[in-house]
Amino acid sequence: MDEVKISQIEQNETMSGLQFFEGRVQAGFPSPAQGEYADSIDLNRALITNPAATFCARVIGNSMTDAGINEGDLLIIDRSLTPHDGCIAVCFLDGDFTVKRLSVKEDGIYLTPANAEFPEIQVKEESTFQIWGVVSHIIKRV
Repeated sequence: MDEVKISQIEQNETMSGLQFFEGRVQAGFPSPAQGEYADSIDLNRALITNPAATFCARVIGNSMTDAGINEGDLLIIDRSLTPHDGCIAVCFLDGDFTVKRLSVKEDGIYLTPANAEFPEIQVKEESTFQIWGVVSHIIKRV
């Protein structure tokens, strides 16, 4: 099995508001600050549409680095979203959790890593397999 596993699956907790800057932050050339601080932002409300079906998990491993998912990142996983070809999902395969891009082909379902060092995994008929939830957001520490 590949090295990317999901741990610390926890249901969301209520979060108090954080101070929020309403202006845009340039990623190119700096510009004068425009906008003002709003009262606060509640990250649960901003990132989660269905709290009862949403969980967080921390990533272990590096098979999804080319998709911007690195070891230690926190994933927000929404179990109410419908999985589709090309989405990034947390799957349960033969006793382990893994995060991969779903790829639906004529000959079956594949779990595709976003790192050329890892092989694509074909989900075989005899496998125990469940799409556990769709990744809706990635939270990173910088």
